[in-house]
Amino acid sequence: MSVLTNGTWVLVADGEKALFLRNLTDAKNPNLEVVRTKEQDNPPSREQGTDRAGRMPDSGVQQMSALDETDWHRLAEDRFADDLADLLYKMAHRHNFERIVICAAPKVLGEIRHKMHKEVSSRVVGEVPKDLTNHPRDEMERILSKELDG
Repeated sequence: MSVLTNGTWVLVADGEKALFLRNLTDAKNPNLEVVRTKEQDNPPSREQGTDRAGRMPDSGVQQMSALDETDWHRLAEDRFADDLADLLYKMAHRHNFERIVICAAPKVLGEIRHKMHKEVSSRVVGEVPKDLTNHPRDEMERILSKELDG
């Protein structure tokens, strides 16, 4: 059975932007319509941090070890994936979709999958570990069709 049937929703996401799309046609010639978008401003970590990395006492006499800087950008991406998982739950609970394909950058996909509620996971009919957020819609349709049914 084809995955990208008429009415199937598709979430295309990375760590900063998400597109919720609905297929208006069939799997052979998908026609994805944007239903909703969600974005967050997430500049690089170097623009988000306020201080340089700290130091802490080491086991030796008067020795100090450097601490890694906090990756603020990655933390914001994780929070965005958590927000998407919550939004998917709310949308599933309101019966906005019965079937959904999740297409996201691999790390984001893993984070969404980890936080996903059972009510959403039971409706996931396909996953594509790719970042297509900046692709034109016709290219998204072609890639998703190939990945899911090819």
